[in-house]
Amino acid sequence: MKERAILKNRLYLYLTEFFAGMSVMAVELGASRLLAPYFSSSQIVWTIIIGTIMIAMALGNVYGGRSADKDPDPDKLYGRIIIAAIWIALIPVIGKYIIIAIAGALIFTVSSNFLIIAAFAACMVVFVFPLFLLGTVTPSLVKYCLLVAAKQDGEHSAEEGRTVGNLNAFNTVGSIIGTFVPTFVSIPAVGTAITFLIFAGILLLLAIVYFVTSKVFVKKLPVGAALFLLACIFGHDSSFAFWEKNLAYEGESVYNYLQVYENDRQVVLATNVLFGVQSVYRKEKELTGMYYDYAMAAAYMAGQKEKDHLDVLILGMGTGTYATQCRRYFDNMQITGVEIDDKITDLARNYFELSEEVPVITYDGRAYLNADKQKYDLIMVDAYQDITIPFQMSSVEFFSLVKDHLEEDGVMVVNMNMRGGGEGNITEHLSDTIASVFPVVYTVDAQFSTNRELFASTDPQILERFAQGKAVEEATDLKAMMDMVEGMLVAYQGGDYIMTDDQAPVELLGMRVIDGLIAEEVEYYRKVYDEKGLSGLLECL
Repeated sequence: MKERAILKNRLYLYLTEFFAGMSVMAVELGASRLLAPYFSSSQIVWTIIIGTIMIAMALGNVYGGRSADKDPDPDKLYGRIIIAAIWIALIPVIGKYIIIAIAGALIFTVSSNFLIIAAFAACMVVFVFPLFLLGTVTPSLVKYCLLVAAKQDGEHSAEEGRTVGNLNAFNTVGSIIGTFVPTFVSIPAVGTAITFLIFAGILLLLAIVYFVTSKVFVKKLPVGAALFLLACIFGHDSSFAFWEKNLAYEGESVYNYLQVYENDRQVVLATNVLFGVQSVYRKEKELTGMYYDYAMAAAYMAGQKEKDHLDVLILGMGTGTYATQCRRYFDNMQITGVEIDDKITDLARNYFELSEEVPVITYDGRAYLNADKQKYDLIMVDAYQDITIPFQMSSVEFFSLVKDHLEEDGVMVVNMNMRGGGEGNITEHLSDTIASVFPVVYTVDAQFSTNRELFASTDPQILERFAQGKAVEEATDLKAMMDMVEGMLVAYQGGDYIMTDDQAPVELLGMRVIDGLIAEEVEYYRKVYDEKGLSGLLECL
């Protein structure tokens, strides 16, 4: 091994292990945020990220161990750290373009499991190589530490176990810090792009200290420093939807990528680049044209025209579209919202005119029900987003908890956003699960969308109450909407697709629907591609 004065200080080797472990976890978390706007943040995507990173680390461990045994040259290790740092720094510069290119190529060539294949390909191309290089750190440092110890203590050091244990401890502590800091500090504060740059800078600085103190010049160092500077200049843009030029807001929270766009008529929230709209606010008093309009039938079913007031709970408040529409059309509702993402609540107040009179509790919906003792006339469940369906809010146990929080004649309305997908699809699973808890269940499919609204109660009179309530409504756009809903309501008979806390495969079921939706959307373009190739497709676009 080459004599380097800095390596005689074992603490520096431990610090290298510490920062390598920290950076691996930071990149892993950054990967989830980089992929989420395009492929969701579901357990499926997380599984792919963790799996590919483990592959990279395992291969790096093997290569690093063999390389250290064959040629224990620390210059090569710190050279690899420079390369890893620069690659990580370049991810915010070109990573999103690579992801879009991969998704664009696969969407025309893959007929099933698009999310799995596209997310896996993106991970392999963007993240595997730098983490492979960081995977070489641990076996290399073990070799260097033992060689240093052998020179200091004799031919055979008596502290091999202690040395390896210390290295693993520093790596583990670094990984812990690298888990918490991006999630709770850097990503919410400065975004995913700058988080990548911060940890790339730490790795680069680590290598600079090594080579400067060793008085060794390597071409990688000035080239790496120049590339890192360029990455800092061009890679701080946090925009994931880089083709959008007139967004009112774009940012990130602990839970979501957030995008707000506005025109003269409405304000819209999207939490995913590829999978549509989450909330909408109409600037004038009018129907949204979305599933919220259908869900307002629940107010009549719960006796809005008969009672002095309705106590309403919305689980998955979002920016408050349902609350705002109910307040506009009904004057006797006391609404409480529950939203896990407090940044979305901030957007609701700042962009979507959500009234301060509507309290919003920052909490998980099910956890809130566990803590809340109040009963409600109406509970709206709107916590399902693309294939990111929280399994804990899709089980028999959850819907039983909702039932316990309803008055005897209370109504639950659930927005199920992905109908379709063949027999045994996610909507059928959710509907059967709900029907196993509630004896009275009706559904209505929203036109021009994949949403289905489900109304459930223990009161067999909700349909009669709905008819009576809307009958005395003045002739308005809402009255016309309710007449249409009445004609489309279907009584639901439960089946055997029942989900529990122990078994609720919501993401795999959701992925099947997404595959079908993608296939339908791109079928025309796929035919153009098959017939005319890439040039014909580009002309069509």
